[in-house]
Amino acid sequence: MSEKKESVLVNIDESFDDGIQLAKELFLKGSIFIYPTDTIYGFGGNPLNENTIKKISEVKGKKDWRRYIFLVPDLEILKNYADINSEKYLDFLLSIWPNPVSVILKLNKKYQEILNSETGAFRIPNHRFCLRLLTELKMPLISTSVNKTGTEPLNDPSLIVQEFANEVDAIFYSEKKSFVEASTLIDLRTDKPQIVREGRIKFVELMKKLS
Repeated sequence: MSEKKESVLVNIDESFDDGIQLAKELFLKGSIFIYPTDTIYGFGGNPLNENTIKKISEVKGKKDWRRYIFLVPDLEILKNYADINSEKYLDFLLSIWPNPVSVILKLNKKYQEILNSETGAFRIPNHRFCLRLLTELKMPLISTSVNKTGTEPLNDPSLIVQEFANEVDAIFYSEKKSFVEASTLIDLRTDKPQIVREGRIKFVELMKKLS
């Protein structure tokens, strides 16, 4: 990022509606911000804006960083971006979301070209701030852990401010206890789901919903 500036700090417990409006404005103009989710805090921004992706890559300290999850508000929005040809998997997603469970899907041809990737990981988060913002945006929102490459993700607002207050446009935070585990990650590109990363919700429990 060219010019360093002080981040706007927003306590979403006290300024929920104002926080939503600011996050929406930042998203639409290609800025990046930090926000709480139903798992750990994430860097956020518009995944369809190359400048946004570049900014997140720079802050994380890794060139062309694209290992992030797309948060979406509902299945209808998701179907605009990814191909889900299995009714069984659609029913499965309806049964598990919103929750800290992310799934890898094949992007449709249009977004494979736009996002420069064949696949994407998606989640409908179980978090009031995220869901309200996503519902207003009607677009996917980037979520990737708040850390420099090679270091542990930060999940304490005071440490996040200390580390990143001059590198993002805003930090949205909550004083409520947050979870410290990343989402469970499942690959749904084949006939049989594959566990990629175990999170708070265990794979064996999720598979019961598929039977």
